[in-house]
Amino acid sequence: MRAEIITIGDELLIGQVVDTNSAFMAQILNKNGIEIYQVTSVHDDGEHILRAVAEALSRVDIVITTGGLGPTKDDITKHVLCDFFGATLIPSVQVEQHVRKLYADRPDVLNRLTETQWLVPDKCTVLANRVGSAPLMAFEKDGKLLFSLPGVPYEMEIAMREQVMPFIAAKRPTNETIIHRTIQVAGIPESALAIHIEDWENALPPAIHLAYLPKDGIIRLRLSGYFDKNDTSAQLAIDEQIKQLEKLVDEWLVVTEDKPFEVVVGELLKAKHATIATAESCTGGKLASLLNKHAGSSDFYKGSVVAYSNEVKEKVLNVSKTNLELFGAVSEQVVSQMAEGVRKLMNTDYALATSGVAGPGGGTPQKPVGTVWIAIATPQKIFTELLHLKGEREQITDRACTKVLTKLIKYLQD
Repeated sequence: MRAEIITIGDELLIGQVVDTNSAFMAQILNKNGIEIYQVTSVHDDGEHILRAVAEALSRVDIVITTGGLGPTKDDITKHVLCDFFGATLIPSVQVEQHVRKLYADRPDVLNRLTETQWLVPDKCTVLANRVGSAPLMAFEKDGKLLFSLPGVPYEMEIAMREQVMPFIAAKRPTNETIIHRTIQVAGIPESALAIHIEDWENALPPAIHLAYLPKDGIIRLRLSGYFDKNDTSAQLAIDEQIKQLEKLVDEWLVVTEDKPFEVVVGELLKAKHATIATAESCTGGKLASLLNKHAGSSDFYKGSVVAYSNEVKEKVLNVSKTNLELFGAVSEQVVSQMAEGVRKLMNTDYALATSGVAGPGGGTPQKPVGTVWIAIATPQKIFTELLHLKGEREQITDRACTKVLTKLIKYLQD
């Protein structure tokens, strides 16, 4: 089966709101053997929505729309779907009871606009929206399904898990499955990698496809296969191809799963019952943000010092004033002392440090923009590396974080 996603709202098209809904829906649909054919964003405009819905239903089995289900004048999705399916809005006792219960302790919310929330098309199946007031609607036409969901992410996510996927499974059971396997490599250009694995890639079975997904110095290699659930050889086939690929790229292989590097670092540290801290200059707290981003980080991550000025480097991290004067803040000597200084300050097993010129200004002929020193302090020794990174300021700092996490993963794995 194939599906399309239509996100509705002017705020998406002017960049005021980032569409995260499509990514979530694509992931959960893929896990259930449903391929995403297209994702479309449209204006809060009736004709635009109508065209998008008609075109999508002409191509795929399932269409899911998000947005435009609120009580205000710019929320027109229900009215447009009535036009499309030849339906009429009628009161739903089910939705009214739910909305009144939802706002029982907030009577000021219940007004003539809120009351429009329990008007639903008479040709839809109303699904329960456990956490919001907008009705979830399922339509069937010519053997195809259309779902209309709220644009609020947490409402949409709960709706997908609790209502949409069970509805699809009951109405359109399938034996199809989509298998994805991802490994991540670093330290080789994408084009060079493609040449290196060209013979293997050309020999892939027709049912298995390879995708290159580069970002910030990491290249994710994803193998995807579309199979029958009852085909037990399918899983073995894709696993065998992954094993071959891992051998081919062993020199650059960092992670054998589709996980963020900071998650892998956390897992490795937890397995060793070890702790870590960070000292950052040019990355300005990005490493800290990554390492404490996920639940459970308090088990291994103790804290950070963002030492942007030399004064902080010297007084907080115990960096030698002589080294700062002789070699400058962007130097092996200083970044080494930053790493060891924060390791001792936070009393951790390991520490990471960065110091560099992120730009766009501040570069010199000796240390141009993109010059970054990174360091890893361990109980035994300090590892350092000089990076010459390209790109804008944010790209340079992101790539510096990726590089130091990559280096740490390899060290902890070894």
